[in-house]
Amino acid sequence: MINDIIKNWCDENNIIITNTKLEKFEEYAKLLKEWNEKMNLTAITDDEGIAVKHFIDSISLLKYIKFENNSKVIDIGTGAGFPGIPLKIMQPEIELTLLDSLNKRLIFLDEVCKKLELNGSLVHGRAEELGRDESYREKYDIAVSRAVANLPALCEYCLPFVKVGGSFVSMKGPDGENEVDASENAFNILGGKVEKLYRTDLPDNSKRIIISVKKIANTPLKYPRRGTKISKNPL
Repeated sequence: MINDIIKNWCDENNIIITNTKLEKFEEYAKLLKEWNEKMNLTAITDDEGIAVKHFIDSISLLKYIKFENNSKVIDIGTGAGFPGIPLKIMQPEIELTLLDSLNKRLIFLDEVCKKLELNGSLVHGRAEELGRDESYREKYDIAVSRAVANLPALCEYCLPFVKVGGSFVSMKGPDGENEVDASENAFNILGGKVEKLYRTDLPDNSKRIIISVKKIANTPLKYPRRGTKISKNPL
């Protein structure tokens, strides 16, 4: 079922997908369900839900965002690997980094990468700390994040990782458009500018907003602040 749902969606959206890639999605779903029995990875456990709300939701970015070969992509707050792992399955040429604050999730993702034969970097840490680390700060072409926090806070977590000329891509639900207006000050302070908003529907008719933010200037060194300040006093 998972393969059919993904294949049909790709065909409808003129996205090429091979049988090998479909098999990787099938294996990913199997691992997700197995590991979910011993740790909390997802509340969505049925095949259709996994295919639509996790896999297709993740690769829907490919309709709007261009991922160049060898581009450095970081998935911030990746959780169970979304959207990073599905993007890597579809475009194995990207250099993917998966960042999460919970180490046991990264143990799961390490297993996924090994079973699916995907090369990627797994980083355990908090975005607000690593965003100040020279090894990660302004080193990525694209930072992606899926519904981790409200947009003003998310900008402060993510934009410090993006090099000037790169993009931060935020995946939001139907109310995401309202968050853009509330984030204008954060964009200005952190060196970002909204490039485009994309509205898309998943096969179950749920609405999604994809917000592409261009990095037009270096982020001032005092950002990101500590996590408590970001959440209690967003820019």
